[in-house]
Amino acid sequence: MIRARFGTLRGLVRLILSYPQLALGLSASRAADPAQVRRLVFVCQGNICRSAFADVVARRAGLNTASFGLSTTTGRAAHDPAIAAAHALGHDLSQHRAIDMADYVPQEGDLLLAMEVRQLHRLAADPRLSHMPRLLLGRWTRPMLPHLHDPYGLDDRYMATCLARIEQAVARLISAFPGARLS
Repeated sequence: MIRARFGTLRGLVRLILSYPQLALGLSASRAADPAQVRRLVFVCQGNICRSAFADVVARRAGLNTASFGLSTTTGRAAHDPAIAAAHALGHDLSQHRAIDMADYVPQEGDLLLAMEVRQLHRLAADPRLSHMPRLLLGRWTRPMLPHLHDPYGLDDRYMATCLARIEQAVARLISAFPGARLS
């Protein structure tokens, strides 16, 4: 049950801890003015599962997007189980190539959307990115899941669950940030 829904016990614990962090203003979130957002930038650890999938889904929905990983190798292909799970949901991750944080080029109007509170803290600590608006993608899931645990190397059922949650969140972003729509 835990493996299929939360990935690991650690994933469940991090989810539980993320609620008070968010409620008490300890998440390192930085609010975005929806009218100023022109591009949604998805962030995770490796940019080969979660942020890669969010990028593909949002782009397919007509949004201006980018994605990067906090610790990855630029050019790395998406994780094979993520490619398979994305395909089952009707999305193609086969052409995705990871971008490392060092290779990400910020643009005016970018909104950084991370998967975990600790990723928001990493973004806040980076001198290049600390001024940028940043939020948790899981704020747009229903029910709200501020921590979207990394599915890399975990149960295939959790990979499918995680990607379905991300797909749901991206669908809600469309109305939240109309300025990010491509014309």
